[in-house]
Amino acid sequence: MEKSRGGSPGSSLFPAKFQWGRMFVNPIFDYALLGGGLSLVSGIFLYYFSGRTSVDDTVRASLPALFVLSNGAHFAASTVRLYTKPGAYRSLPFLTMVFPLLTLAATTATLVFADFLGRHLYALYIAWSPYHYSAQAYGLSVMYCYRSGCQLSQREKRFLFLACMTTFVLALCIDLGDVGIWWIVPRKFVESSQPLTASLNFLVTALRILAVALPVGLFIYIQRTRPVGMPWISLLIVLTNALWFVIFPIMGAIAWTTVFHGIQYLAIVSIFHVKDQVALPENKHGWAYHSLLFYGMCILLGSALFRLWPSAYQVLGFSPAQSLLLVSAAINIHHFIVDGYIWKLRKDPNYKIVTDALPT
Repeated sequence: MEKSRGGSPGSSLFPAKFQWGRMFVNPIFDYALLGGGLSLVSGIFLYYFSGRTSVDDTVRASLPALFVLSNGAHFAASTVRLYTKPGAYRSLPFLTMVFPLLTLAATTATLVFADFLGRHLYALYIAWSPYHYSAQAYGLSVMYCYRSGCQLSQREKRFLFLACMTTFVLALCIDLGDVGIWWIVPRKFVESSQPLTASLNFLVTALRILAVALPVGLFIYIQRTRPVGMPWISLLIVLTNALWFVIFPIMGAIAWTTVFHGIQYLAIVSIFHVKDQVALPENKHGWAYHSLLFYGMCILLGSALFRLWPSAYQVLGFSPAQSLLLVSAAINIHHFIVDGYIWKLRKDPNYKIVTDALPT
């Protein structure tokens, strides 16, 4: 009997063959950058070696470069992708021409009324960030399932989404200052009640367990019930996003997750951008040229947004700290909204990039 690609009859316990998955580039690139392997290895290194003066000094010294090369470039990448995407002005006129002006107006209003609005804009950005990370983990995980011939049912996709969102809820409950649930719930109200404090601690512990157990459970279930199982990289993506909040929150989960989420985002959006550019009839360059050009534009735009925009507000008389903080929050929220539009794959010609050459 002919075996389907990616699966085999195997044992009775796990009929599906454990598969690496169909890569976008190659296993090293996909597993390290898109799968989060680099993030996980770095997290383990930081966890075990933080506290040593030489390591801590090296990490602190590298943060500005990491911000420019990953964080800033990643926030700019959605905008660069939007304006270089063929047909974007025609298909998304509001997003390309009106929304930037609205973002500028809203940011200026927030600075003018910073005492009232500033805290809420910052809290919204912090609360939205882990949702954005979890949603990206879900999207990439499903992409690799599609590419690898693992057809998820609607119920399984909902379960996978729930598993990813468990990390988002966990991030809201971790005490990271006056953000998350503390944006809405008065801290004194919870801390004054021993039962509420104990309940919150129990919830955080339960969410940490579920953030790992749910995706692992779904992975095992699919291996046992399908001839073509979920690829390992799909599980790795979800677990890597979760582990920063499960194991490493004391190290600044939000900050470090942003760094590696940025690397992951730059990798996947570059793949789609290069596919677009190489397919243009007038194209005369290869993938390396388009990749470097795209990344260079992201670095330049990111540096301009995070440096020039706050400086402009400082010239107008706003404080440096408020300008930098609120502009950074506005850039993040703009990125989240734009990103939601440019990844509507089923309405996008690039949907074929995800599903091309599926195993039959």
